[in-house]
Amino acid sequence: MNMQTDKTSIATTTATAVDIRRILQMIPHRYPMLMVDRVVDMHLDARAVGIKNVSINEPFFQGHFPSEPVMPGVLIVEAMAQTAAVLVVSTFGSHSEGKLVYFMSIDGVRFRRPVVPGDRLELHVTKVQSRANVWKFAGKAIVEGKVAAEATFAAMIRDR
Repeated sequence: MNMQTDKTSIATTTATAVDIRRILQMIPHRYPMLMVDRVVDMHLDARAVGIKNVSINEPFFQGHFPSEPVMPGVLIVEAMAQTAAVLVVSTFGSHSEGKLVYFMSIDGVRFRRPVVPGDRLELHVTKVQSRANVWKFAGKAIVEGKVAAEATFAAMIRDR
């Protein structure tokens, strides 16, 4: 299936919130690798804000680090990418649900503060550009109004 879309056919309207049940239909990730609980704001073909509620029950906290649990940075970047995947699927429509999204590059990653159990991670992603099935995003992970991490990343969307 060709993922190219006529730009005039993509609405630039605000989409309603996307809950976890809908996210599970849209992207193939599952626990323990599902890193986004909800998308609370979305402008199709432009930007989205996802939420990850960080709990002490996350399996990675057993070993990272048991006495001072910190969410691994790579999983924060993954959470941004999953939020971007929900945006892409929403933009293309239901025919793109369940497609695989592969990282192509991750640039300019900066970790500004640790993310710990009890934090509400806001995942802000903005489309930088897209060509066919390759999309590039700028992302920021924010906790209590402060940037915890930021990155620019590109991903390819393809059939399973």
